[in-house]
Order: sequence, then C-alpha cells, then structure tokens
Amino acid sequence: MVKPTPAITRDGFGTLADGRAVERVTLRGAGGFEARIITYGAALQALLVPDAKGALADIVLGHDDAAGYEARRDFYGATIGRFANRIAGAAFTLDGERIVLPANDGANTLHGGPGGFDRVLWSVEAIEESDTPAVTLRHVSPDGESGFPGSLDVRVSFRLSAPGELTISYEAVTDRPTVVSLTNHSFFNLDGVAAGGDILDHVLTLAADSFLPTNAEAIPLPGPPRPVAGTPFDFRSGAAIGARIREDDAQLRAGRGYDHNFCLGISAQPRLAARVEATSSGRVMELLTNQPGLQFYSGNFLDGAAPGKYGRLHRQSDAFCLEPQAWPDAPNRGDFPSARLDPGETYRHVSIYRFSTARDGGMRA
Repeated sequence: MVKPTPAITRDGFGTLADGRAVERVTLRGAGGFEARIITYGAALQALLVPDAKGALADIVLGHDDAAGYEARRDFYGATIGRFANRIAGAAFTLDGERIVLPANDGANTLHGGPGGFDRVLWSVEAIEESDTPAVTLRHVSPDGESGFPGSLDVRVSFRLSAPGELTISYEAVTDRPTVVSLTNHSFFNLDGVAAGGDILDHVLTLAADSFLPTNAEAIPLPGPPRPVAGTPFDFRSGAAIGARIREDDAQLRAGRGYDHNFCLGISAQPRLAARVEATSSGRVMELLTNQPGLQFYSGNFLDGAAPGKYGRLHRQSDAFCLEPQAWPDAPNRGDFPSARLDPGETYRHVSIYRFSTARDGGMRA
C-alpha cells in the first residue's frame, strides 16, 4: 500500500551568515497545489499551481536557499513590516512626538527600513495538520526597532483554506501607540517562473475607481486620489498589463511602469480586489482582502542582477506584485485611512489567493 503524502513537512533551508538555521514548511493540498514557506522573512518561497491542462508550475519568484535571500534584498515572497511601502522623509508625528526612522530609499523609509521584517528570522509557533493545513510564524519586534514605537507582537499564518486557495492572515498587538501595515510581497508569473516569459499579456482586473498618483520618489502627491477613468490605470473591466504600460503618461514615466496604490476603501471582511488571468497557461488568480489599498507593481526594476530559482535572471516585467496594505505614507497623511494601532487593539489583515483556470469559468463567489 502506498503511503499518503503528508499534508505538512518541515525541512532545513540552509543557514544565515551568523550560523542560524532557516526552516522551510511545506503545505500540500489536492491536485498538487503546494505552498512552501521559509522562516527567514516569513516568505512564500514557492507556490505550485496547476494550469488549464493540469500541469504544475511554481508561480512565484524566489531563491533556492537561505543564502540567496540574505545576499540580496529582493523582497521575494516576504512578509513586509512594520510598515509596507514608503513613509516620506523617514519620519512621522504620533501624538505630538516626532518619530524618526532610518531612510533606505533616498530620503524615505521603504518596507520598514533596512531592518524590516523581511530581514528577520521568524519562529514557527504552530503547525496545523488538518484538511486545511497551516503554519503560523511569530516575531516580537521590540520597542524602537527600526525607529518604530512600541513592542509589536506579530503572527502571520499561511493556510491552504480550500482547494486551490491560500489564505495569509496577520495579527499584531502593541504596548504603545504605533503604526502598522503588513503585507506579502510575492512576485507572480502565472505562466510559471521556470518558463521565463514576461507578464505583459496577463489580463488584470482591479476593483478600484481611483489610485494615488506619486512624485518621482513614489510618494503620494498632495490631494485626493485620482479617478482611474480615462487613464492607463483603469483596469475595472480588465486589460492586459502591457496594453498601456508604454503610453506617454506622467505617472507611468515616473515609475517606469505601474507601481501605485489602488484605493479599495474600508472593509472588515475580505472582498474581491483583483483578478489576473494568464492567457497562455490559463491560470487564474483572484485576490480577496480586507485592506484599504492594493499596490500594483509591474516588476519595473527587476534588472537581472542575480539568479533566482531555476537558474533564471529576472528582468523587467518578468513578474507582477499585488500587495494588500494600508495606503503609502498614511502616518503622514490625515486624509488617508489610518494605520494607527493602540494598546488593547488587534491589527488584523486577511488576504485570500484563489486559483483556478480559465476553463473553470472564472470567478467564484
């Protein structure tokens, strides 16, 4: 009798330069659907998804061992914090106190600064062997880490919540008022990373009527969000990512493509924010989230400087990111949805990644 493949396995994923061991946890579902999570950066290292013919492929960029992740800060699949995206001027004011952060993106702070959560070795707090296998990772960020106030106790869970469905959920509590915005920074290519193609023909639908225009440093401009209607940022009815990416638009010029927050509004429960269909493989990804913003990045600055998995050098538009999060620079913008977290409150972020194929008939409720 053939022994069934376990739903969860744990193995080593190499060591960091200081000798600490990195673990990998693999979650297996029906039809070969599989998610591999590493403890360095609480990162989604691989995601195996079947195409319209049932062939499996890994659809997220990553590295083959811990050394690859430590050597270059690519953010591949990583958990981002304490604050995803940018904080202008590497500072903000909270309850009258000026909070100064380390700058790591020109004069600004990007993805939590140089010591963000993607550079942390997380601990495995829980493993759940069930029909919906899951792993929960934990990191306690001390008061003042990367300049942020308050000790922040963070948990991120990865769960195969249904056939072809990965749910990533985050919880955090603090002992002092602070700001929090966590996200997953996976780079997706629904045709498969090993295939080596770009994502410009992937058809993207975004449930957003407006976006945040930015300056040359990718900081939101003063004023309200800009309507997407009549612009290359209108994906409400679906369009190929590359259809308008080379139009002479000031916002596309500034970012060398798309790297903008799309405004979703406030919702306590996850709702459909985006759908992406790869016309070649037939893979479809739907993203549901309870976050107020979704950063769409078209891989503009992938430069082929270092190899990833499968011996590939990833270049411009070889992958895309959809990052559910608070609006960028929210700590400095009273007109944006608040990213504040106070003692006694719990930060909760839930994002659901549903995979199907075009032959399945598209969206599920």
